[in-house]
Amino acid sequence: MASNNDKKIKRTINLLSIAIPLAVAALFRIKVEGVDLSFLPPVYATINGLTALTLISALIAIKKGKVEIHRKLMTTSIFLSVLFLLGYVAYHMTSDPTIYGDVDGDGKLDFLEAQSVESTAMIYYFLLISHILLSVMVIPLVLFSFFFAWKGDFERHKKWVNFSYPIWLYVAISGVIVFLFISPFY
Repeated sequence: MASNNDKKIKRTINLLSIAIPLAVAALFRIKVEGVDLSFLPPVYATINGLTALTLISALIAIKKGKVEIHRKLMTTSIFLSVLFLLGYVAYHMTSDPTIYGDVDGDGKLDFLEAQSVESTAMIYYFLLISHILLSVMVIPLVLFSFFFAWKGDFERHKKWVNFSYPIWLYVAISGVIVFLFISPFY
């Protein structure tokens, strides 16, 4: 039977899983003028790449039975994901949206620009949309996986990780790929 503390933690995870995406969506509507954070996209793309590397390293560590290294790498992965989110939100609160294919940066995709990215646009938008949707979905998966490990309930931890790990890794890697696609248009 779950303790009151466990119930509070589970409620907090559920609340965070709803509040974080809603807060991010709300913050996109806020525009902070006069602040130039245009340097951030390659920074947070690098953080996504580092997250992917720490996730892969953590998997290797646990497969080799190196539990403490695994624990530290997973904690680092969560920290990196939070850093990514902060940089991502800060950039989007201070910058106009970037349109895939908008070569001249006028905020519109004209016919020639659309034609120039026609062969890659479907791939880009598939990656972008799946990245965004799965990044929302992975929040509770990661938090519950972490919670069960922290509690020492490794049976439930493993069950949750079967879902959370591949999704989290996909989100981290697809974030880097999305950046590589959109970066010529910043």
